[in-house]
Amino acid sequence: MNNRIITVAGGNLFAVAAKYLGDATQWIRIAQQNRITDPVLQGVNTLTIPPVDATAGGGVGS
Repeated sequence: MNNRIITVAGGNLFAVAAKYLGDATQWIRIAQQNRITDPVLQGVNTLTIPPVDATAGGGVGS
């Protein structure tokens, strides 16, 4: 499956990861994909969502 592009107004990467990846702990994958360091989003953001990967660990960046 390919990356998905979404636009969100505020919120946080935990909620985005839960909705699009099925696991809030995988927020770090979205952060890394978009070069974001803070999971709390300010303003309007266009984000690239990586493909769903049920085997991906979550929560801690490498």
